[in-house]
Amino acid sequence: QGCLRRGAGTPLPERRPTMAEGRAVDSGPAVAQGGNLHPKELNVGQLPTRRSAVASRAGRPGALQHLGSTLCAVNVWRVLCLLWLTAALGAQAQTDPLPSWNDTASKARIVAFVQAVTEPGGRDFVAPADRIAVFDNDGTLWSEQPVYFQLAFALDRIKAMAPQRPEWKTKQPFKAAIEGDVKTLAASGEHGVLELVAASHAGLSTDEFAAVVKDWFATARHPTFKRPYNELTFAPMVELLAYLRANGFQTWIVSGGGVEFVRAFADAAYGIPPQQVVGSSLELKYEVRNGKPALVQQPKVAFINDKAGKPVGIQKAIGKRPIAAFGNSDGDFQMLEWTTSAPGARLGVLIRHDDAAREVAYDRQSSIGRLARGLDEAGPRGWTVVSMKDDWKRVHAAAP
Repeated sequence: QGCLRRGAGTPLPERRPTMAEGRAVDSGPAVAQGGNLHPKELNVGQLPTRRSAVASRAGRPGALQHLGSTLCAVNVWRVLCLLWLTAALGAQAQTDPLPSWNDTASKARIVAFVQAVTEPGGRDFVAPADRIAVFDNDGTLWSEQPVYFQLAFALDRIKAMAPQRPEWKTKQPFKAAIEGDVKTLAASGEHGVLELVAASHAGLSTDEFAAVVKDWFATARHPTFKRPYNELTFAPMVELLAYLRANGFQTWIVSGGGVEFVRAFADAAYGIPPQQVVGSSLELKYEVRNGKPALVQQPKVAFINDKAGKPVGIQKAIGKRPIAAFGNSDGDFQMLEWTTSAPGARLGVLIRHDDAAREVAYDRQSSIGRLARGLDEAGPRGWTVVSMKDDWKRVHAAAP
């Protein structure tokens, strides 16, 4: 009831001030003026004695209640300010779903797109069932230098299998793989790489292959970063995946890499389940092994999900055209072109590797993740080019 003020015409009964009131009068260097508290410089010699202060208050019966009401109002104001500040800080945290991104035009454009397609009744609203975003993997969701991580896996597999395959010691590209001859491996081109991948993957059932991949991740280390390969995911992109899903998007991986390889880690690394991974594949054969059915990978390529193959893979697996596509190389060009050429709100994004200090800087001249045509045509096509150096606060996810 200390917050309630009596009417001006209602006198308070005279009473003796309490000890607390006496202390309140003596203790504060502030006086009430116009209903508010203002600091007032006081000289110690000017302070009233305890007795005179009490007497003075006793002579003014409404003053104590006025002072109490004012103090109460000030306290209420302070509480309200504190609550407002807490709410403001909480709102600020909630409105920044991409904390590993710098506040640049690239981030603003991504956020604006998501807000536009998720606003009910808005001009660009897209129903949740049609909110499909596709992501390349190598170079877009994790690093890809100095070689594609799946190739690093295949090379380690070839070395481990070499004692049982003595003919590989004299046959290329296996000889180069065993000896670590990078120059000869590079000269073997796409055909040589596919031959290595097919030989190192074939003969394993899909379940056996997934187990082998997970074991490799547990022991293999990146030659530069000295971390497990599956820890070299890009923190800003992992945040982006979560942000899109929180806004009703389906997030799909559409990779040029092997579909079974990516499926072995995509859920743990990105929160993307195996059924939402599209990739290159070997032929599969149904077999019964030891009384149990199995799907066994064959040493023959069934589908290459790269370049012009990506829109084909999307249609086969998803059956709908995405509204957002993210890549990093010219191998993703057709995927972005297919996605952004349809009517309605569309988003095409290319990740540019221009951060030599924190990752690797490369684009036009690189044999891995080459980005030339995409850079030349991104502007006219309305695609966003994300700079690792300028747009990202950090690159890789923190070590667990």
